[in-house]
Parts: sequence; C-alpha cells; structure tokens
Amino acid sequence: MLKQRVITAVVLLAMLLPALFAVNPWPLMVLTLVLIGAGAWEWGRLNGYGAVMSWFGAGSCVLTCLLLVQAGWAVQTPPQVWLLAGAMWVLLSAWMLQRGVAGWGLWPRSLRWLAGLLFLVLAWLALAQAHQRGVNFLLSVLVLVWAADVFAYFFGRGLGGRWFRVKLAPSISPGKTWEGAIGGALGVLLVSAAWVAFDSHRSSHSLSFFSLIWSQAWYVALPAVLFMTVMSVVGDLVESLVKRSAGMKDSSGLLPGHGGVLDRVDALLPTLPWAMMLVAWI
Repeated sequence: MLKQRVITAVVLLAMLLPALFAVNPWPLMVLTLVLIGAGAWEWGRLNGYGAVMSWFGAGSCVLTCLLLVQAGWAVQTPPQVWLLAGAMWVLLSAWMLQRGVAGWGLWPRSLRWLAGLLFLVLAWLALAQAHQRGVNFLLSVLVLVWAADVFAYFFGRGLGGRWFRVKLAPSISPGKTWEGAIGGALGVLLVSAAWVAFDSHRSSHSLSFFSLIWSQAWYVALPAVLFMTVMSVVGDLVESLVKRSAGMKDSSGLLPGHGGVLDRVDALLPTLPWAMMLVAWI
C-alpha cells in the first residue's frame, strides 16, 4: 500500500508541477479538467447512479467548465458568483453535518447529484482563476489546505483525546479530533506568517493569498484565515458523510493507494471558491 501511495503521488506531481509552472494556463486547465471529470464520475457512483449517468455527469461537468472558459469566467468571474458559492457551502454543509448521515439520504437523488456537479464546476473555475492570479497565489491556497491536514494529523496523533473527551464528528469521521482541528489552525497561521514574510522579501507582482488577506486589518485577516481552515475540514467531513451514506470506503480506486479523486480534493472544493470570494470582497 505504501509503495502504491508513493508511486501515485510521484506520478501526479510529475504531471502537476510542469502544468502549474507553464507559461500557458491550458496545460493546468486540461489536467484539472480531467481530474474534475473523474470526480464528477465518482460523484455519480456515490449517489447510486450507474455507468451511463455517471459518465453523463462527468461529460456535463467538463463541458460546463469549457463553456465558462469561453465566456471569459476563468479570467474574470462576477464577484457575486463567489459570494453565492461561499454562502451555499456554509448553509449546505451546516445542514448536512447537523442532520448527519441519515439526513443526506432524505434528499432527492437527482438534487444531490446536481448540487455536487455544481460545486465541482465552481471549484474548478476557482482554481483556474486562482492560477490566472499567479502561481504564488494558487500555491498558497493549496498549501493552506495541505498544512491544515498535515498539522491536524500530527496534533491528532499526539494529543487526540487529551484536551477534549468528545471527538470532532464521531458519527461521520471517528478519527478526527478537536485537538487535531486546533493543531491544523495553528499550523495554517504559522504557514501564513512564513509566506507573508517570504513575499515581503521578493519582488513579484503575484502576491499570495496570505499576503492579500493580511494586508487588511488583523481583525479581518485572522477570522478569514481561520475560517478557510474550518472550511477545509468541512470539505473533508462532507465527503466522508456522503461516502458513509453510500456505504463506500473510498470514492473510487482511480488513484492506487489514495482512493479516488474526491478523496484527494474534498478539502479544496469549498476552500478554492472561498479564497476567491475573500479576495474579491475583502
């Protein structure tokens, strides 16, 4: 299993890094379109659809993204779109986590399916537009999510159950602890401070997400960065809830050793649109 994980990670990085740093944005856009199409296919399976509808959902998702590129939204999206996307994520995830696994199955299947495809399209659009802002900006958002996950893992392993007797969401993801969540938030704050310091010592027109946010008053920036961390955890929990409702351990086996595409990008689905909303409105 470890060997599979390492090989898959190396292959993905070998494809992602050249596309990320390419002068032309299309290599990254095409690569991520393939991944988002795969995620849409997995989403169909998670909602009980067969091969035909799952592939139809994947094709529809990719086609919608291409139409939005043609409309110029990959370069400049109306800020109201990000405000609506952020609000939908907060309201829907709060409802889902409050109702639990059983509540998700009460939704009409077609509505669940369409909502997921919409969020996949919005996440891809946010990624494409973040890349247009510069590699530094996009990388900072990606690293925010990765830092939250890594620090949460180590804090959870070392301190889980010592400060809080109750788990974070035991019926959805029994391994997650409040200590891990706090550690993830502290890790993100540490990374953001280091990134802002790095940006201040380099001459570049491409500022990171952290530098843009911390250029505001601290009482605006601090809640914004912490809320981004919270949304990364929410994305993970929402996907875990859907998998439990479907009775599946992984969203698929497309990525050997890692599960499916949705298993890898779940935390990015809310944080990418939220990042674009924050820089558009703050």
